[in-house]
Amino acid sequence: VVLSNRLASPLRLTLAALCRAAPRQHRGLSTPSGPGHSLNLGGIFPPLATPFSPTQEVDYAQLEGNLRRYASIPFRGMVVLGSNGEYPYLAPRERLEVVNCVRRALPRDRLLLAGSGCESTQATIELTVSMAEAGADVALVVTPCYYRGAMTSAALIQHYTQVADASPIPVVLYSVPANTGLDLPLEAVLTLAQHPNIIGIKDSGGDVTRMGLMVHKTRQEDFQVLAGSAGFLLASYALGASGGVCALANVLGAPLCQLDHLCRGGHWQEARDLQHRLIEPNMAVTRRFGIPGLKKAMEWFGYYGGPCRAPLAPLSPPQVEELRGTFSTNGWL
Repeated sequence: VVLSNRLASPLRLTLAALCRAAPRQHRGLSTPSGPGHSLNLGGIFPPLATPFSPTQEVDYAQLEGNLRRYASIPFRGMVVLGSNGEYPYLAPRERLEVVNCVRRALPRDRLLLAGSGCESTQATIELTVSMAEAGADVALVVTPCYYRGAMTSAALIQHYTQVADASPIPVVLYSVPANTGLDLPLEAVLTLAQHPNIIGIKDSGGDVTRMGLMVHKTRQEDFQVLAGSAGFLLASYALGASGGVCALANVLGAPLCQLDHLCRGGHWQEARDLQHRLIEPNMAVTRRFGIPGLKKAMEWFGYYGGPCRAPLAPLSPPQVEELRGTFSTNGWL
């Protein structure tokens, strides 16, 4: 088994190179790509929460159940194994099985983005190839951050370039400074946007000036900017973002898709009114209470939330009441 695993890695990289040499296929997607984009990322993506059983095992049946409930919402696709999927707490085999499970349940016209970022470039490449084999359409690659002081623009450009060179599927950069303590530098983003296999960025930092500059400075590239949170979705669209990967979409998916629709139609007053009602619930399930809050809110809207994996702790009763009040005062409960 050890020998076969050693042989498998170079073989996978060779297969990846062959895939890149061939014309890029879009995995049978029936949704047309946007103008000038090899793969259209326009729309809303929920970064799926990973359901766990009471004994903290991945509950694939509940994951499939949530996907059935999401099927009626016009999402562009799904993100798995992001920050809200408790990605760092999943074993490698679980990560791949989650991708397999979601791909089987997901209609072919919905994109599947899978988190494949690891601390080393080699491990990221190997996991990205495995994610592609498991059915992912796009790799979402978070910034390596353990040796944060050494993660200069040059180091990050080299890392992402090598990953994109080896990846058989398109790559989306992922900057989430709240979790990593590292903002992917703007100059690195602009350089990487020129890579033919890097098609966008999910930016969760909330700096709309930076996002506007990304859109403006990459307008000649095949590159799309995705807002990484629902709190600044309207502002991002106003500056030219293509879509959003929003934790709140696990709970209020239909309203977020409605906000997307209003912005695309130029109905800015209605969009602003809706955005205002989403800001506090979004803060509650991200910065204020995090994934335990997100999972608790999912249960109020007919989805399976369930427990988090330790050491993430459940909310206290007063926190649950505060969370419920936030949704209620904004008209959602």
